[in-house]
Amino acid sequence: MPSDSPRNSLPFEPNRKGKKAAGASEGKSAQNSKKDQAQSAQAKPAQKSAQTSPSTPTSRAARSDASIPEVVSRRMLRRMVIFSGVPTFLGVGVFFLSYFLLVNQVLDLPKYAVFLTTLGCFGLGVVGLSYGALSASWDEDRLGGWFGASEFQTNFGRLTEAWRTSRKSS
Repeated sequence: MPSDSPRNSLPFEPNRKGKKAAGASEGKSAQNSKKDQAQSAQAKPAQKSAQTSPSTPTSRAARSDASIPEVVSRRMLRRMVIFSGVPTFLGVGVFFLSYFLLVNQVLDLPKYAVFLTTLGCFGLGVVGLSYGALSASWDEDRLGGWFGASEFQTNFGRLTEAWRTSRKSS
């Protein structure tokens, strides 16, 4: 996020300053002589392997900054299970209930009604996956609301802002 942004960036948001610094260093290396380029090309794989090595403390810090905190990921997973699992199990239940009613000739349901009802429940389950992830509070210290409507608005705004930024940059 730009530094003039009124909100604080989240711990797992990518740092935009790193991309600009990498671009500036590439520009400088293009101006160097061929000998300097060869030396920097030999040094880059060594630096890259040192950064990706799990034993180095800097790579652990970089990974923890780029990853979603454990508390937030558990919160997202719990919401995704609830908002996706309930409609999905409801769809399976509707299917078996309608099968029971048809086989025992309790009620003559049209096949398209059973199909559309179960399809609608499964569709709500798919939408629930996205809503579960976006309605969770992405702040480690704040739990958020039960339904998560305000968190959804905030997180969906962040998501659309990131899409617009990536679309402008490409």
